[in-house]
Amino acid sequence: MVEHDFRYSLMNPQHTLTECRALVPGRYQVTGNGGSIRADDVLLVTLKGSKDLSMRLTVDTVRHLINPPGQWVAVAKGPVFGELAIHQWQVNCDSCAKELDFEFAVDAKLGKPAQTPAATARIAELGWTTQGEKHLCPRCQEAK
Repeated sequence: MVEHDFRYSLMNPQHTLTECRALVPGRYQVTGNGGSIRADDVLLVTLKGSKDLSMRLTVDTVRHLINPPGQWVAVAKGPVFGELAIHQWQVNCDSCAKELDFEFAVDAKLGKPAQTPAATARIAELGWTTQGEKHLCPRCQEAK
């Protein structure tokens, strides 16, 4: 198993994704150029409409195309979303007032109640802690 980074970047245009679309929730068809993609490899792909969110897809099958050279089509499994929604929130550290602007993804069909748990999980991924309504940045966590 190899991990391939296909997150959006202008630094490596010959190693890019052409398309990533959901076939059904949790199953994706991915078309790309470059890399030696094989079954059981992991693809990191940028979420559409996001600046810095990505998801991990595990390749089930891959078909390498003859024309154009280097292009391939894979079927992969990944996160199950009925309808993906990306939100931008902002929190402040309650100790030093440092500001964190962040994005998080949530299944839109789950409604507003699903937003807070998804935001809390994303804050934790970024190294911050949440205790009730209070937030602490990584630096203030180390100081305590």
